[in-house]
Amino acid sequence: MSAEATNPEAHAEMRPELRRRGRTRLDLRRLGRAALLGPASRDRLPDAIGHVAEAHRAHHPDADLSILRRAYLLAETSHRGQMRKSGEPYITHPLAVTLILAELGAETTTLTASLLHDTVEDTDVTLDQVRAEFGDEVCFIVDGVTKVEKIDYGAAAEPETFRKMLVATGNDVRVMSIKLADRLHNMRTLGVMRPEKQARIAKVTRDVLIPLAERLGVQALKTELEDLVFAILHPEEYEQTRALIAAHAGDADPLPAIADSVRAVLRDAGIAAEVQVRPRHFVSVHRISRTRGELRGSDFGRILVLVAENADCYGVLGELHTCFTPVVSEFKDFIAAPKFNLYQSLHTAVAVPEGYVAEVIVRTRQMHRVAEAGVVALGNPYTTGTRPEAPDSDEERVDPTRPGWLSRLLDWQQSAPDPDTFWSVLRAELAQDREITVFREDGDATAAISLPAGASCIDAAYAQYGEAAHGCIGARVNGRLTSLSSPLSDGDTVQLLLAHDASSGPAADWLEHARTPAARIAIGSWLAAHPDGAGPATAAPRAPLSVTGLRGGGGNAVADLPDAHVRLAGCCTPVPPDAVAGFVVRGGAVTVHRIHCPAVAQMRSVGRTSVAVHWRATADCRVTLLAESFGRPHLLADLTEAIARQGVEVVSATVEPPVEQRVRHSYTLQLPDATGLPALMRAMRDVPGVYDVSRA
Repeated sequence: MSAEATNPEAHAEMRPELRRRGRTRLDLRRLGRAALLGPASRDRLPDAIGHVAEAHRAHHPDADLSILRRAYLLAETSHRGQMRKSGEPYITHPLAVTLILAELGAETTTLTASLLHDTVEDTDVTLDQVRAEFGDEVCFIVDGVTKVEKIDYGAAAEPETFRKMLVATGNDVRVMSIKLADRLHNMRTLGVMRPEKQARIAKVTRDVLIPLAERLGVQALKTELEDLVFAILHPEEYEQTRALIAAHAGDADPLPAIADSVRAVLRDAGIAAEVQVRPRHFVSVHRISRTRGELRGSDFGRILVLVAENADCYGVLGELHTCFTPVVSEFKDFIAAPKFNLYQSLHTAVAVPEGYVAEVIVRTRQMHRVAEAGVVALGNPYTTGTRPEAPDSDEERVDPTRPGWLSRLLDWQQSAPDPDTFWSVLRAELAQDREITVFREDGDATAAISLPAGASCIDAAYAQYGEAAHGCIGARVNGRLTSLSSPLSDGDTVQLLLAHDASSGPAADWLEHARTPAARIAIGSWLAAHPDGAGPATAAPRAPLSVTGLRGGGGNAVADLPDAHVRLAGCCTPVPPDAVAGFVVRGGAVTVHRIHCPAVAQMRSVGRTSVAVHWRATADCRVTLLAESFGRPHLLADLTEAIARQGVEVVSATVEPPVEQRVRHSYTLQLPDATGLPALMRAMRDVPGVYDVSRA
């Protein structure tokens, strides 16, 4: 294994932030020596946490440091005499973890819990003592971290450990913030361990903790963890990347000159902005070298533009695209549509006259804080004045900063039938690197649903309805009827059609199109409980089933009566070129019937005079069809899909209770062309189990 794999300082000279990390580690050695000298006097802040206090005050100038002093004194006293494998006093570890979080802008409660995070597990300090001295909230977080620590080492690769870790994370995201900082410091000092143990810890970090850091938005921790894991698990590729960066360091870097040009453009436009050059970290350089081949000087970093307000971001974008040549395919707006982990920025790329293409990120300073620190930057996630529950409370704490993906994981982890299922769907969820947002329609209401990229209408159904989605028979996407297996795209509008029927259940092939854990677990559980594919009450009589769409009436009939409103009768649903007759009804509207409809004879028998009606040249029409079939599971879904394949919209559908295993379906359909009616009826008759289709 290369020296860099166990000695992160070896490449620190390559990048400014790595030099900062190197200084941090030297500072921690000094903190270790200060810790050995013992606590300070009662009125003075201990020297060992001076760096923590300085970093904390940079983000929170008015912070009360007295609680940090008390937490440090308890931690230092309780850990006194304990040593790390590196030979340093153990207190340097919680100090390092707390310094990492302080630099990210964590609030005082998080830092207090961080200083104490190992005391309950490794010393004689009890949770009751922590609660008595620091309150319920600090106690809750320390208890959560303690539970995570107990399950992480030794059995960290077991599925059940991650279920427990997830629960601990979900109850308070600050638990996982401390855990991530704890893992980062341990990864920095991993060189004292055996190579096989380094590899095991690195794999767990890669598979679970780095994806969790990504989803919590803590990019500063995620990127360094990626580099450290890269060095341990892929030493040869790491060395090649290190050599590539080292070679670039000796060349003229075009990015500072490009940054100067950007500053000049924005200054002339009157936009106050801070422009920085942000070097790529090792893994990022490795990735783009694999996709772009030979790298140019501008590929080793990006331009970061920081402004005050959201509107300024778009002002910067306009100036950049006006004064430079934009690379249109590289533009992404994560301000209007934030990523699943709270990330917001504008991404673009511009070509400069020298022939270089520079990637540019534009964001506000607040967006930058969240982009770097994620949930850590959001402070206390609980409303002021709300007392958190005690650590042994059965009620889950409601965290308004919890990302949507984490809420989903917490929901379905309780439904997972076994640890292996949980593990497989967890890995699949963490592997998702992109989410889409779709908008569901339910009557007059519209709401957003976040789903992983590649999700289908099936996933949307279970996200909206839970287990009631077992009865889903179809969906409209952007107003058009489609099959449940259809994949969704960002921004789609979805209306789901449900059969409100206890006997309905999912088909086995739904699993092939389900992407979300909630859908896969629910479908798998139902299929396991019904191995024959039939619902629990398939043969039992049922009330009529009705599924109604959103579209109103209207047709292509024109009455020979000036300004009369014309509507097609629902009893016979005439379509071109049916012979029709119209009758004036209350309100002056003209209702159109097929000439052989019983209603026509009835109206004429009471002396009603018919109005002449003719069909417009336009071809679309509405019709009601009756389908008679033998009962079987999923018949309604199959019929709906057959109708959708013909490009026909279902306005409403009714299924009567089965009689002697025979079922009668009634569909009111909107056809784009009346000439397609015979083909539609043939397609419906071709559905297995259907023995007749006729006009109503």
